[in-house]
Amino acid sequence: MMRKRVISLDLSLLSYPEALEQIIQRARERTPSYACFANVHMVIEAHKSAQFQEFVNGATFTFADGMPLVKSLGWLHGIRQDRIAGMDFMNDILAVADGMRIFFFGSSPQVLAELVAKIELRHPGISVVGSISPPYRPLSDDENKEYARQINQSGAHLVFVGLGCPKQETWMAKNSGQINAVLLGVGGAFEVSAGLTKRAPEWMRKASLEWFFRLMQEPGRLWRRYLLTNSLFIWLLFRQLVGQRS
Repeated sequence: MMRKRVISLDLSLLSYPEALEQIIQRARERTPSYACFANVHMVIEAHKSAQFQEFVNGATFTFADGMPLVKSLGWLHGIRQDRIAGMDFMNDILAVADGMRIFFFGSSPQVLAELVAKIELRHPGISVVGSISPPYRPLSDDENKEYARQINQSGAHLVFVGLGCPKQETWMAKNSGQINAVLLGVGGAFEVSAGLTKRAPEWMRKASLEWFFRLMQEPGRLWRRYLLTNSLFIWLLFRQLVGQRS
């Protein structure tokens, strides 16, 4: 699989249908794998931390989730890449995962209960075989081994991980080798799919304004992150563009 770098991340170059096909194939074989859905926040986290960069670039798949990354692949490498957003991908892969066993890892018990109820209603052909809401504190090795044992015992083919960046990518990188399933780090998709959080309208997503929609929902929590991360992303992208042309 070819990859191309945007600032700190090596992004997988697959069409949306190819990504679905490859994930489904690995899931049916229960091949230990994990997929990251990269956005500007993840790029900056990887820029700041060499270890986190290794975790994300070591993933089986690192998809371009955010539109700024999709556009950056075009500006930097002349590549027309499909956007592969975790929120869309979760629903689309469940729609073609008939007969598969599904597991959810992350978020709160309340969110998981709402999510499982919605998923079972929308996708009667799949089987939700378990869910775990881990504590928000750092997990011990023994706890992670027990979680891996529970997931393997369930026979899960796909494990959706909703811990948020950078926690979910770190957890997947450290534990994927012990879990006979494909792990998908889909972040806030749990709350959106459960109907507890609204997603930006399609026109805003296409215009690379999904971040602005989220900012309007939680300005107190997100304004500083977006101001700093977006500004740094623009500077680093400009530097990479200039470096390639010099």
